Amino acid sequence: MGTILRLADWFGIPYVVCSKDTADVFNPKVVQASMGAFARVKVFYTDLTTFCLRSARELNLPVFGTFMNGENIYSASLSRKGLIILGNEGQGIRPETEKTVTKRLSIPKFNRQRGISTMESLNVGMAASIICSEFRRPFFLSE
Repeated sequence: MGTILRLADWFGIPYVVCSKDTADVFNPKVVQASMGAFARVKVFYTDLTTFCLRSARELNLPVFGTFMNGENIYSASLSRKGLIILGNEGQGIRPETEKTVTKRLSIPKFNRQRGISTMESLNVGMAASIICSEFRRPFFLSE
């Protein structure tokens, strides 16, 4: 959680919305890992399924979800606005929240192309950094 807050701060993402059972933003380990970002990024705890449905409907926002079998993020068409759902490292995105996803994304596993399969997945902090970078890439290319 602290890593994700730090990433949000780095990439200029002002809000992080969490499920009600996500790690507490004021947990000492989270505070330390955030390197002060917990004070700059607003964190909300809510029912994610309801939040995603309401945001998609009322604000016309796409809902991106990260999956092992989604569209390759490096070739996907990404919008400037939207929600990005990152799942639990062990269980992924909850089935009820998965139903709100309008676009499934994945980070390709490059060692699979060489016939090597050593890792099952990335941890959520590492995945979040790649996802945030790809969504922000158009901002850097237009400068």
